[in-house]
Amino acid sequence: MKGFNLSQWALEHRAFTGFLITLVLLGGLFAYFRLEQREDPEFTFRLMVVKTLYPGATAREVEEQLTDRLEKKLQELPDLDYLRSYSKPGESLIFVVPREDTSPEEVADIWYQVRKKVGDIRMTLPQGVIGPFFNDEFGDTYSLIYAFSGEDFDYARLKDRVEAVRQQILRVKDVEKADLIGAQEEKIYIEFSDKKMARLGLDATEVAAALQTQNAMAPAGAVNTGAGDLPVRITGTFDSVENVANLTVRIGGRTFRVSDFAEVRRGYVDPPEFRMRFNGKDVIGLGIAMNRKGDVLALGKAVDATLGRIERELPIGITVEKVADQAQVVRRSIGEFKRTFFEALAAVLLVSFLSLGIRAGAVVALTVPLVLAATLLGMLVAGIALHRISLGALILALGLLVDDAMIAIEMMARKLEEGWDRLQAATFAYRATAFPMLTGTLITIAGFLPVGLARSQAGEYTQAIFQVVGLSLVSSWFGAVIFTPYLGFLALRPKGAGSAHEIYDTPFYDRLRGWVAACVEHRGKVILATVALFVVGIATLSRVPEQFFPLSNRPEVVIDLWLPEGSSFAQTEAAAKRMESVLAHDPDVLSYATYIGGGSPRFFLLIVQQLANANLAEFVVMTGDNGARERVMRRIREALAADFPEVRGRAMRLNVGPPMDYPVVFRVFGEDPGVVRGIADRVAAVVRANPHTVDVNDDWHERIPSLRLALDQDKARALGVSTASLARALQAHYSGLTVGQLRESNKLIDIVWRAQTRLRTDPAGLPDLAVPTGSGLPVPLSQLVRFETVFEDGVRWRRNRFPAISVRADVTDGMLAPDVAAEIEPALKPIIDELPPGYFVETGAAREDAWTAQKSILVWIPLVLVTTLLLLMMQLQNLSRTFLVFVTAPLGVIGAAFALLLFRAPFGFVALLGIIALAGMIMRNSVILVDQIEQDEKAGLDTRRAIVESTVRRFRPIMLTAAAAILAMIPLSTNDFFAPQAIAIMGGLTVATLLTVFFLPALYAAWFKVERREGAA
Repeated sequence: MKGFNLSQWALEHRAFTGFLITLVLLGGLFAYFRLEQREDPEFTFRLMVVKTLYPGATAREVEEQLTDRLEKKLQELPDLDYLRSYSKPGESLIFVVPREDTSPEEVADIWYQVRKKVGDIRMTLPQGVIGPFFNDEFGDTYSLIYAFSGEDFDYARLKDRVEAVRQQILRVKDVEKADLIGAQEEKIYIEFSDKKMARLGLDATEVAAALQTQNAMAPAGAVNTGAGDLPVRITGTFDSVENVANLTVRIGGRTFRVSDFAEVRRGYVDPPEFRMRFNGKDVIGLGIAMNRKGDVLALGKAVDATLGRIERELPIGITVEKVADQAQVVRRSIGEFKRTFFEALAAVLLVSFLSLGIRAGAVVALTVPLVLAATLLGMLVAGIALHRISLGALILALGLLVDDAMIAIEMMARKLEEGWDRLQAATFAYRATAFPMLTGTLITIAGFLPVGLARSQAGEYTQAIFQVVGLSLVSSWFGAVIFTPYLGFLALRPKGAGSAHEIYDTPFYDRLRGWVAACVEHRGKVILATVALFVVGIATLSRVPEQFFPLSNRPEVVIDLWLPEGSSFAQTEAAAKRMESVLAHDPDVLSYATYIGGGSPRFFLLIVQQLANANLAEFVVMTGDNGARERVMRRIREALAADFPEVRGRAMRLNVGPPMDYPVVFRVFGEDPGVVRGIADRVAAVVRANPHTVDVNDDWHERIPSLRLALDQDKARALGVSTASLARALQAHYSGLTVGQLRESNKLIDIVWRAQTRLRTDPAGLPDLAVPTGSGLPVPLSQLVRFETVFEDGVRWRRNRFPAISVRADVTDGMLAPDVAAEIEPALKPIIDELPPGYFVETGAAREDAWTAQKSILVWIPLVLVTTLLLLMMQLQNLSRTFLVFVTAPLGVIGAAFALLLFRAPFGFVALLGIIALAGMIMRNSVILVDQIEQDEKAGLDTRRAIVESTVRRFRPIMLTAAAAILAMIPLSTNDFFAPQAIAIMGGLTVATLLTVFFLPALYAAWFKVERREGAA
């Protein structure tokens, strides 16, 4: 039946086709310069933190009175995966984690539900609770971070300058927000001596109350006149430090100036809460975040230009240094991918020119940029940015998108050699193979379908693979049936009349014909050998090391210093400065940023962001390259082992993929914290015994000492002292009470009433602390209380309201976390078997995340199978042939497994994607070969001869397209992220292509019971 021929239509309308080619090329060029460029694809952080403060409470009281109440309500959330929380003295922190299959659009509603449910029970929380506070902005990443420092500039003056710079930066296009990092808030401290206060007969609490009333901002009304209202204003509020020092207070009928009994000074938060340093200097950071539609390269240039102008106007002494520059990272990353891309392109074109000749090869070479231009245009329309995943997918697709063009031009060249005219030869490929090619293309795309549909963080991170490969392969089919015939018509010339028999009647094809015929005759042995190879391949795959996601190739090293729980900020800062001295003398270190009291702000989308902790210092160390990074890490680890015995230190590379803190984690949870602690200690011993684990620890940390004051209630009541009044007196003495605010321009500076430094920092003076009584005469604290030193939990973790301890570990270099966890699991089985009812041990981190990600892929395999069968049935219109093609799909496992093991590439999420995609590539070749056999049978050949001759005729295009795909993968095989996928495809396609040529004919003959030749075995 004669139908519509798209290639013929394109040649009959050559002017329009030429115009369309020009339009596509210009559109692709426009798209390339308009596409957003970033380091990693955006993905939704499915994490919200609910923080609540409960001053004065122990970790256990916080857990029982606050955390448990909130968690009980939050368990009602829809689509909740789990709740994880910790309770520290005075602080509760709950991590709300929705299910991985929650769509990004639904996450915002879940965060609204969190706020709503917490709001419903806010009034039932204990008195004195501050909060709760909500943080759902964990995905905000600073594209640029600058450090501002200044000689002879204190924090206040430097902050004013940075605030002015921030205001200018916010005017730059695509800047969404700019935040100050490490700025120290100003305070005015009124510091008293309790002994001096006692001599004067003053009560510290009464003085604090008097100061509060003096500085209150209150309306004084207005005088109503006939002409209008005349507001009344009262002066007297504090407007300078001198005002505070000279303030007169009247207590007990006597009048004093504040300076008579206290020292007044202006300073900064003491002790500090968070501080940033850069290259050993105290600095204020400026983090700049880009909006979602911005281009980080354009942003980097615009911000640098703006800062260049601003720097010229800054006072002498202020220095601006760049801490993090995502624009430079993206520029380098895209440059590397471009180099890889052009290497892959060169490999593909080399195959084309060597196998097809100069003219036919030139047609393929011209088709490639056309298809790429169409793909880039589709990416622009679909809103897909250029980043690590989409660029890798373009390279991955490069080996596939020339397949259709090579098949079409090879067929045209053959027909020209047979003496056909250009129009007939150019349109023949459409009649013969257009729809088998389309079916094969759609089957290949279906192989990537699970990536596009995977509902997990890993799936969301990598979904651009499916989108870009799908766009490029569909574009390649249209290119093969429209652009390739048009270009072939212009480039190729008809040759002398020949015959198809002469073309395939060469010594090589004669040998090939004999090999294929032998496979058909000895079909049983060939099938048995292939099945045996497949079984060996499956067994080999189980021996390949496992990995969730690879490490990043960025040159940064991240160092965490954890001091014992309860350590002061000053102790943490001292340890941080010691580490800075180590880094300052390392020749491979270019720069280093220090964050004391918390972790680094998010400068890289995939880092694990540490929350505020007074006992944490985190460093981000910039090295020159990956080799320098490894040397620096080795020296840091040596220094940590030798010179930091009191610190739990880690030196880490950055990870690619969804953020993960420790690579090996075993969670222990149950009802009783004491029992959980005992089980966790046994688990830790097993983990520590594994030779491939280092830095084994758990997240409950150490118990911390506290001073318990046992109040003699009878004596206290007799003296008119209550528990509340004593607590206020102690708080005023040690922590301080905020008694007002100094309003200075647009600043509000807290005024804090507290004891002098030497009195606050000397625990020996606590028994002599003067406590006011009802009679007005103070008494020493030791007369009212009994002092007891006790130990309490520094932090208590829970998971879904169960006390939970996570036993964590890093792995030795060269080992992969899922493999190490798999080694440990059998050793834990005796412990698990002996667990009391209601107690559990679970594997977490890389092994759990890898299974979650793989499960999100594997759940869609039935859909891939159904889609593939449907496409095959539509093409072949025969159930037997459909299943025949279908059973060739797993053949890629054989070569993939051997290649992964040979090149020591890990089997993980990206390798799994490669093996699934292989199935589509293999069936694509199979369906074209089976369709050719059917066509030859319809042309009058007997089945046996049709099998052999079809295989001989399809050998060249099958091998050419496979060679192009395999060679295109070679440059990608050195990429940190895509290497396992590229190696799996290279190995799998090499073996599967040979099996398509030799195994498939044998299987076809066996499937349809083709008779053997006379005397054949």
